[in-house]
Order: sequence, then C-alpha cells, then structure tokens
Amino acid sequence: MTTFIGIIPARYASSRFPGKPLADICGMTMIERVYRQASKELDEVVVATDDERIADAVRAFGGNVVMTSDTHRSGTDRCCEAYHKSGSKADVVINIQGDEPFIDPCQIAALKQCFDSDSTDIATLVRPFDRNGSYEALSDPNRPKVVVGDDMSAVYFSRSVIPYLRNYPCEEWPSHAQYYTHVGMYAYRAVVLDSITSLPQSTLEIAESLEQLRWLQAGYCIKVGLTECPTIGIDTPEDLCHAIEFCKSIEA
Repeated sequence: MTTFIGIIPARYASSRFPGKPLADICGMTMIERVYRQASKELDEVVVATDDERIADAVRAFGGNVVMTSDTHRSGTDRCCEAYHKSGSKADVVINIQGDEPFIDPCQIAALKQCFDSDSTDIATLVRPFDRNGSYEALSDPNRPKVVVGDDMSAVYFSRSVIPYLRNYPCEEWPSHAQYYTHVGMYAYRAVVLDSITSLPQSTLEIAESLEQLRWLQAGYCIKVGLTECPTIGIDTPEDLCHAIEFCKSIEA
C-alpha cells in the first residue's frame, strides 16, 4: 500500500507579501488553514519553513514543523530537505501550496490516485479549460497549458497555447478542442524527489521558466489528475481581502 506525506513549504520573506503564512483569515492564520485542509485527506502533514515565527505559529496550533535552509531555489528543494529531516518513511511526498488556505481535499485525493500506476514518478493536476472561454484567457502566459497523453501522462507544458489548431481562427480554438491548464500541485515518489533536486536546469525549463519541464526533459513520467475545483491563491494583500470575504461567505 502506497503511503503519503504532505509537506507545506512556507517562507516568511516575500517581495509582494512579507509574512504571508501568518496572515489572519477570519481568526486563523493562513498556514493553519492550509494545514487543517490537508489533514482532512492525509494522516501525515508537515510544514517546512526557514523562519522561527512560522515554526512557532505551527507549534502553537499543534502542527508538525521542520526547519529548513533559507537558500532553497524552489519549494521542491525545500520539500526534499523537510522529508528527510521529518524522519518520514512515506513512499510519496505531496507538495502543498502554503498560500491556498481553501485547498479542497479532493485535489489531494486526485494526486494520490495517480500513484495507482507503478509507472508514475511525479503527479500534478490540470483543469479542463471552459470551451466557452475566451482565447484571451486561454493565451495568458501566466496560465500554463498542458498536453495530456491517452494514459493521462503529461506530454508537454507550455506558456503558449497548445495544441495549435491549424484549421480554425485562434478565437475559435477553445470551442474546437479540450484544452487543459496547469494547477501547480505536485507529488513525487520519495526516491524520485531525491533525483530531481540534483538535476541541472534544462534548456526547455530555461526557455519557458517552468520547473516541470526539467523533469519531463529528463524522462520522468508525470501523471496528470483532473480537477474542477476552483483554486484561491493568495499572492498579495489585495488577494487576502478577497480571501477573507470568501471565508466569511462559506462560514456564515
């Protein structure tokens, strides 16, 4: 039976929103909300941080926390260090975004299901793009697109619109093909996580500035799970205001 651990990377320093994990959302810090949501689907959850203020806040609500280096290039690297420091023996590490306080446990479940296949090295999520949506929204380079194979493995990720529909004007593309946009959650077999954190940046990754292309280019199988759940990420103080209003609406 495959076992799982959820690791939540949480940094205090942020150019757009310093101290973001400790932001209050209706009486509860953001990091606690993420932790509690993840714990609905996972028996083992750990916060990985480089800041004692975050660590103290996690301990205060009874959560598990691991101190990690402040020099990591990515959340993937932080997850790898945290996994080893935690002493966990889980087979798969799920990297959970620390700025999504309303993450739906069904998204974590979808990632877990990807590992029903022994060929899965890494898993991630995609969301079907609305066929009634606009090409303008589809072509947003901050919303990476994913081409998925028949076996539900990722063929390619791109900031460009893929696939290209040769016989239609681009304004009609969303209605003539099912496009998928990437949802930035990842899970990795523990042995794979050790390997990918030692890989140098690849040419495709540098070109598109998408970390997952490094893994794909190196030959790892990235299995894809589908989700229809909306994602509410918090990058700025303005986003926090919207999150608070959303929280009030669901807890009223």
